Amino acid sequence: MLNHLRGYLPILDWGRTYDRNAFSNDMMAAVIVTIMLIPQSLAYALLAGLPPEAGIYASILPIILYAIFGTSRALAVGPVAVVSLLTASAVGQVAEAGTAGYAVAALTLAFLSGGFLVLLGVLRLGFLANFLSHPVIAGFITASGILIAFSQLKHLLGVSAHGHTLPELLLSIGAHLGETNFITVIIGVTATAFLFWVRKGLKPTLRRYGASPKLADVLTKAGPVAAVAVTTISVWLFGLNENGVKIVGDVPQGLPPLTLPGLSPDLIGQLLMPAILISIIGFVESVSVAQTLAAKKRQRIDPDQELIGLGAANIGAALTGGYPVTGGFARSVVNYDAGAETPAAGAFTAVGLAIAAVALTPLVYFLPTATLAATIVVAVLSLVDFSILKKTWGYSKADFTAVSATILLTLTMGVEVGVASGVAISILLHLYKTSRPHVAEIGLVPGTQHFRNIHRHSVETDPTVLSLRVDESLYFVNARFLEDLVQARVSEGCAIKNVILMFSAVNEVDFSALESLEAINLRLTELGIGLHLSEVKGPVMDRLKSTHFLHALNGRVFLSQYDAWRAMVPPADIDKAAE
Repeated sequence: MLNHLRGYLPILDWGRTYDRNAFSNDMMAAVIVTIMLIPQSLAYALLAGLPPEAGIYASILPIILYAIFGTSRALAVGPVAVVSLLTASAVGQVAEAGTAGYAVAALTLAFLSGGFLVLLGVLRLGFLANFLSHPVIAGFITASGILIAFSQLKHLLGVSAHGHTLPELLLSIGAHLGETNFITVIIGVTATAFLFWVRKGLKPTLRRYGASPKLADVLTKAGPVAAVAVTTISVWLFGLNENGVKIVGDVPQGLPPLTLPGLSPDLIGQLLMPAILISIIGFVESVSVAQTLAAKKRQRIDPDQELIGLGAANIGAALTGGYPVTGGFARSVVNYDAGAETPAAGAFTAVGLAIAAVALTPLVYFLPTATLAATIVVAVLSLVDFSILKKTWGYSKADFTAVSATILLTLTMGVEVGVASGVAISILLHLYKTSRPHVAEIGLVPGTQHFRNIHRHSVETDPTVLSLRVDESLYFVNARFLEDLVQARVSEGCAIKNVILMFSAVNEVDFSALESLEAINLRLTELGIGLHLSEVKGPVMDRLKSTHFLHALNGRVFLSQYDAWRAMVPPADIDKAAE
């Protein structure tokens, strides 16, 4: 019973061995991540179209719940750029930003996403995320990074603009360029340049002046906090908000409130599909990061339990004034590098953010939104990776087409269309590739019992025997392909007397494929040609034995391809092939 409970509450597993050393390492990681997360949380809430405090609220209870239910010891859960953009796109369709309805819709989106993730986890359906191919994910994230960066230009310029696609954003910004506030531009450009330098140049500079590696690392992670502090003080000191510089303003001081999502059928109907898409994207991003970090310490994660952990985190966000969350790449890597030993590091981070929500929010009153925009731009530009286009072009034109289409559709039609098209393209790519399975005509390698492709190797063949190696499981999508291939090959007027299908790579034969095998057997029988199978795997053979196919088969089933060859080819020819 206890072991079963540990499967759903991983905290019961790692909590048993928690010691002072783990506590010390987790606390250090929590301090560093908290410092990094405060400006990030505020910035991502801005990106989602929500009040800044929503970002902090979404980073407290969700982190604690993930620490209880999640299996990754380094994953840091909270608001992330791509999910924040998806939230803005989805919620913007049902309510106007800044209204109570917008906030309720964001809560509902988080609740639906959490419920969907928990359902997938309970049903052990984590494998469904595999339908999103890596190239398509890379293309979507690249396009999202571009959209996010351009969406922040209005804050860097101090103008009003709107739009969920790249053309809309560019046209809107262009139409409002005359409203540009040059003080805001100076703040935004300076903050952006500083944050880029912090990422690349601060750590080497500190090391050059004798700082220890750990101190240099902590100060580098605190770079965004320095940008926030300096620009906030500047606005307050010189009264720049009176000159048109937009500021964060009042942020409620206190712990996250208890909130309830909207449960009206109409609202749920409008947000259900976006919630599913956000769940899939968030889970794929999260589990990829978690698996990468776990592998470095020879640990493992349970993808199905990760679904439950992330689902619980999103439900927690819905109940405490937040919005959809997932595991973030940047903060998870920081958490790992800072020495996090267990998910308790996340819980300690939540405590730090709770303290900030209670005590520090008045300090960000004069924080310019241009600084938050700069934080977002610097963070998301690291997501943009056009090298995926070059890589896929050189390796697979089909993958290149999928990546290109995903990027183009996301930029021109919005993130929801981009995500949906990415899922559809991934599935269609899989179906296309498996609909034309690789089937090699094979011959005997001289002096051995091995068979290889006649077009790649120098092998022995016999004009009366057609040996085909099927390199894919057979199911409804590709069954007719094999049927047509055999029909075309024996219709060439050649001297074929026997056809051998080598099934060494076939793991499954569904009912449609069984009917195609029956059709092949019937046609070959009518032509006086024998049909034989070789190297059929046990589970496939068990399935075939449960049908009448083997009784109707006009040939035999051989344990090995060599046995089949030896039975079909006259002894004199075998001796000649062995010489």
